Amino acid sequence: MPGIAKIAQKEAYHAKVCDLLEKHDKAFIVHADNVGSMQFQNIRKGLRPASTILMGKNTMMKRSIRLYCEESGNEKWSVLLEQLVGNVGIIFTTTDLSEVKAEIEKYKVGAPARVGLVAPNDVSIPGGSTGMDPSQTSFFQALGIATKINKGTIEIVSDVHLIKTGDKVGASQATLLSKLGIKPFKYGLVVLKVLEGGSAYDPRVLEITDEDLLGAVAAGIANVAAISLATNIPTLASIPHSVINGYKNVLAIALETEYSFPHADKVKAILANPSAFAAAAPAASAAAAPAAAKEEVKEESEEEDMGFSLFD
Repeated sequence: MPGIAKIAQKEAYHAKVCDLLEKHDKAFIVHADNVGSMQFQNIRKGLRPASTILMGKNTMMKRSIRLYCEESGNEKWSVLLEQLVGNVGIIFTTTDLSEVKAEIEKYKVGAPARVGLVAPNDVSIPGGSTGMDPSQTSFFQALGIATKINKGTIEIVSDVHLIKTGDKVGASQATLLSKLGIKPFKYGLVVLKVLEGGSAYDPRVLEITDEDLLGAVAAGIANVAAISLATNIPTLASIPHSVINGYKNVLAIALETEYSFPHADKVKAILANPSAFAAAAPAASAAAAPAAAKEEVKEESEEEDMGFSLFD
């Protein structure tokens, strides 16, 4: 009977959802508008075997997630319930989140501008020949696009910003883009949220690199050190700077007085006879070069004298 078959189908779907929730601890919430069936199949194939896409009615997914959390006592997936709004799906994964996100981005395909569609990005038409005959000049004039006739074809004088992000595509704009063979929009699965360890966060977090983190920490330490030095409050960040500044002060006093210490003696000697120091530096470099060359020649000779012939 149809009713029994439908119940069995729902139970199978519920079992599938519970199995995915049990085996994974990371997932993406993705928006699936304007994604064709063939494109969807390619995405599924590209993400396998480490990732699995779950689609379905939001009410069914919420029911299964809620029941799983109640029966298992595992509340980490309850964060999903408030994210399942609109035409969305879940990508469960066991591999690196950044790699999966990059793989998802590969499957965006170009699409023509349809009338009434809200533009997801700006659309510009480059200047130059359109390949269209002069009889269609009035079409460009209606859109306020400056053109000229060159070698029997219509040529756009300069780049034209045709559509802004968020604007609805008009009939004339859609027709023009179609005539020029331009597919201005790219559609695919759009990552809305990243779910990991029972929390949800913005996918832009995955773009943060180790260098970004180190730079932020270094900037924070520099700010703390600057504030500490300005307010004369010692901290771990400012103590090295305070020590160096103290050493500079002591060295300056030693140079202006009879007081001395080993490091100050070296500086005094350099200031007393800078020409000798300047002559000593190149001599030391010149002495080091032959020694290095000699060592290199010795190594080469050791490598060449192997004590046997290739034809022995």
